[in-house]
Amino acid sequence: MKRRDFLQFAATAGSAFLLPVARAQGTPGAAHAYRKLLVLIELKGANDGLNTVVPYTQPRYTELRSRLALPRDTLLKITDREALHPSLEPLVSLWDNKELAIVQGLGYPSPNLSHFRSIEIWETASRSDEYLDSGWLARSFSTTPAPRDFAAEGVVVGSNEMGPLSGAGARVIALANTEQFLRNARLANPAADPRNAALKHILAVEQEIVHAAGKLNAQYAFKTEFPRSAFGNQVRTAAQLAANKSGVAAIRLTLGGFDTHANQLGTHANLLKELAEGLRALRAALVELNRWDDTLVMTYAEFGRRPRENQSGGTDHGTANVHFVTGGRVKGGLYGEPPALDRLDGNGNLPFAVDFRALYATVLDRWWGLDAARVLAGRHAPIDLLKS
Repeated sequence: MKRRDFLQFAATAGSAFLLPVARAQGTPGAAHAYRKLLVLIELKGANDGLNTVVPYTQPRYTELRSRLALPRDTLLKITDREALHPSLEPLVSLWDNKELAIVQGLGYPSPNLSHFRSIEIWETASRSDEYLDSGWLARSFSTTPAPRDFAAEGVVVGSNEMGPLSGAGARVIALANTEQFLRNARLANPAADPRNAALKHILAVEQEIVHAAGKLNAQYAFKTEFPRSAFGNQVRTAAQLAANKSGVAAIRLTLGGFDTHANQLGTHANLLKELAEGLRALRAALVELNRWDDTLVMTYAEFGRRPRENQSGGTDHGTANVHFVTGGRVKGGLYGEPPALDRLDGNGNLPFAVDFRALYATVLDRWWGLDAARVLAGRHAPIDLLKS
């Protein structure tokens, strides 16, 4: 295969490698910090938080949702005020083991209800009136690089959208699945350096691809059973990435389909089941690798859903939302504030209680031991949900 054809094939097959810009070598401190893995899970389209963690004792919940309100006798009660959607049953053991943190009321001032713009705000950690050209994780790696012997600083699984890893300054791989990436990488056969500068650059790209592919190939035979679904395959790939010895600092997965404007009940139940089964399998795989204690898993999305159901049996774009954080060093429990259904704004949306950048500050400051203010261009108090 010609080099030009390989690069085009790799991109269209869902695998690509982004070269870093010139920068300083990673420091020993960074090596220690980035040995702790971060797994982000984007709930694409915006998950309905009110039917995920249900405020079942609030009368307004059933008033606003005559058709979508979940029956009390089906809920998985975790406190005397909150309950989980029944499809989240695989997460009950995490809650009981105090390894699941539920952060309520995440949002930001002057929220934007456009999918495109709001996810950009979340992934760049910008203000709603600010436009940044790099993701918050890319800026972290640009500010404090991981060691050069890492297979990559970040890996995006199941998508070609880099999200929080977008922008110059990060060594990032995007792949649909590990096996496909490795098959594609074997087709590259770097030759001796030519005098032509353009061809020399292409060869350098190939060499990076082959180098990274070799490091990612953990070939670990898991005893863990992974769900037989597209998201389950992403989880399996993430587990293989966690098994490699060379190092990956951050992995991003995507579970799509949450833009439930119509016929929400069945669709949402199936999506939450996929998420919960995937998280259960990921935990089992990481325990098997002895990596559960040094992995932090966190969900995010562009916004929440509107509290009042619409006429199509669904929910429209909202604001504040609930997200999950789990891992062996997580202090399980409820954080933030429950949804204030009696204080909706003029559009019928929820006020936010916790700036989402506080969650990122928790990752940067408390998980990796980095300077969050430098990355986030401002100070945000971390959420106290990690064990020391």
